[in-house]
Amino acid sequence: MDQTLFPTKGNLILAKNTLALSKQGYELMDKKRNVLIREIMDLNARAKDIQESIDRVFSQAYAALQKANIEMGISNVERFSFGVPRENTIRVKSRSIMGVEIPLAEYDNSTRDIPNFGFGNTSSSLDEAYQKFNEVKDLIITLASIENSAYRLAVNINRTQKRANALKNVTIPKYERLVKTISETLEERERDEFTRLKVIKRKR
Repeated sequence: MDQTLFPTKGNLILAKNTLALSKQGYELMDKKRNVLIREIMDLNARAKDIQESIDRVFSQAYAALQKANIEMGISNVERFSFGVPRENTIRVKSRSIMGVEIPLAEYDNSTRDIPNFGFGNTSSSLDEAYQKFNEVKDLIITLASIENSAYRLAVNINRTQKRANALKNVTIPKYERLVKTISETLEERERDEFTRLKVIKRKR
């Protein structure tokens, strides 16, 4: 049998302390959940704006590429594309929001607007396509970080909500009942003891 269920003053103090900690924990969980919800709403709004930008810039990039294919020939455009290096500068860092680690992608875009091909035998459409696809790359890297962050926040919000519900619906009511039961039992004992002492005093 759980020794904390015995109606003693020590157990009453323990139950009150546990109840106070549970209420404090619930308040902290609730605040954390609200902060994370606000953060994920901001991220979702940013993701929506970036996705719209990606769609717009992609359209511009493909239009420029199509124009370059017409002006220069598909084989020539493909030959120049081989000179574009693979992106290998991406580094993923992290930052903490209420104890939740979310990713933050960084990469070196210092040479983004400098083509990797000469200007001879090329057209302005190819230059525009190169710049637009680089813009798309910037946006996609940012969007990937935001969507990953939103996913991690959503998982943590769900976990935090479960813990808050457990405190609110299980732990706090349990210790409120325990405090009430022990208090009432101790008060009854004190009344019985007081009555017994009065009887003894009268007999004396």
